[in-house]
Amino acid sequence: MRQPEVLTDLDAASTRTSVMKKLPEVTLVFWIMKIAATTLGETAGDLFSQTLQLGYFLTTIALFLIFVVTLVVQLRSRHYNPFFYWTVILSTSMAGTTASDFMNRDASSKYLSGSATSLGWGPQGLGLGYPVGAAILISILLIIFALWKLSGMTFQIRDIVTFRGEALFWSAILVSNTLGTSMGDFLSDSSGLGYAGGALLVTAALAVLVALMKAPAVPNVLLFWIGFVLTRPLGATAGDLLTKPVGKGGMNLGTAGSSAVLLAVLLGLMAHAQVRERKAAAEYMTEREPVTRRAD
Repeated sequence: MRQPEVLTDLDAASTRTSVMKKLPEVTLVFWIMKIAATTLGETAGDLFSQTLQLGYFLTTIALFLIFVVTLVVQLRSRHYNPFFYWTVILSTSMAGTTASDFMNRDASSKYLSGSATSLGWGPQGLGLGYPVGAAILISILLIIFALWKLSGMTFQIRDIVTFRGEALFWSAILVSNTLGTSMGDFLSDSSGLGYAGGALLVTAALAVLVALMKAPAVPNVLLFWIGFVLTRPLGATAGDLLTKPVGKGGMNLGTAGSSAVLLAVLLGLMAHAQVRERKAAAEYMTEREPVTRRAD
């Protein structure tokens, strides 16, 4: 007679986790894609608000609506899908770019077209300044993390499989990307470091985080979130370096051209991640096929 091999409780839990996984593993490729997405978020946000002269106010509303749509698609998905996940990351980066600019700057109608001005849209900047804007965003982020902690749900993103967990995660992502934009713009515009100097400083800080990963006393979850915030100003300063005029320390490649190249790079990485995910899922299911034993 043949009897199917019975899965243990641990095997069943592993199977459920694999089936329900909604977020990616944190690897080197993850961070490369994060930097690409945040840099594209900077150039694309500036493309809409400044180059196309939609202004910070209108662009922030439009990009926030795009974020909501992409988030709904991600939340309704039953499995991790690289295209869904990284599209939400990109939308939070774009929305964070213009939301930060709207909070911190007082551009008046500088980047607003005449037709948009006639509609009465404004103001185009609250003029809070980088320190005040950053303080507000840090406070909001700390409140989100406090609620997250009180909920008793895990901070390990590979183990987040519930709707509430994802909602907290994406709330933190949106605020952290907005905060990171403020930090990047401060480094580029107000610190005196310039675009290249700001990017080098953030890169050095990220290198320190990598070194701290080997320190047992420092939780990896804490390092992840600090790194997640810091990769946003790296993207912001890198985006400004690509698009701003040479006279201001940039490469003057333009927001449209830079965004097109970065989008192509990100789409290529997303396609690669999708192929790897499908291959890993197929291998996992093959390994978990019921095994039969021939009785003695």
